[in-house]
Amino acid sequence: MKKKLILSLSAVIMAACFFASPLFAASINLFAAASLKDVLDEITDAYTKAHPHVVFIKNYGGSGALTRQIINGAPADIFISGTPSWTEHLKAAKKIDDKSIAVFTHNEIVFVGRENKDVKTLQDLVRLKKIAIGSPRAVSAGEYAMEAIRKAGLEKQLQKKMVMTKDVRECLMYAIRGDVDGAFVYKTDAVHHGAERIKILFTVPQEYYPQVVYPMFLTQRGAQKSAAADFYTVLRSEKTKEVLRKHGFIVR
Repeated sequence: MKKKLILSLSAVIMAACFFASPLFAASINLFAAASLKDVLDEITDAYTKAHPHVVFIKNYGGSGALTRQIINGAPADIFISGTPSWTEHLKAAKKIDDKSIAVFTHNEIVFVGRENKDVKTLQDLVRLKKIAIGSPRAVSAGEYAMEAIRKAGLEKQLQKKMVMTKDVRECLMYAIRGDVDGAFVYKTDAVHHGAERIKILFTVPQEYYPQVVYPMFLTQRGAQKSAAADFYTVLRSEKTKEVLRKHGFIVR
């Protein structure tokens, strides 16, 4: 009798778990540029408090590296890139839900270093020995910075001085530790992660590089998931724009 009762209870529990899982558990695979980590952690934390059944699987890094992962089959539902150029690669690979493409936010490129560095313009960089820059092939901030260097006619002069990094946060850490004389980073990273240990030496003039745009979209996979689609709506909300402004991003 006891055995039958135990077996019956086990069957009920297993059945409950089986039928409850799709109703009460959902995951969202969020891929995003490393410079967005803090703002997205805040937004996702707030979302999970209101939707405790949702679990986020986050992948932060250089936009180029993340793009290649998605093209090679990584299970991304939402991607927020640091530059529109990577969006075109994913469109060509048919990985994007085209109608979901939108602008998440904007930023600026600055050059940071120690206070004792007398550097005020791009032209002053020729006096430095080592300059950190995110690898332009994988890091959006590095792509923007390299465009500015080229437009200023300094590529040959700075070529042997540049130290390539895997993402913009690593770039900033090199400057903070003094491993380099300065680094190209986003303004938001400089203000929120290096303000006490590093100084913004100058803001790169906008005429030297394209406007920093963070495009976002649902992947083909994400468009089929109700949880991902719902969170994507949150990313486009006024509440999210308030969080972005708080973290120093430009909202237009």
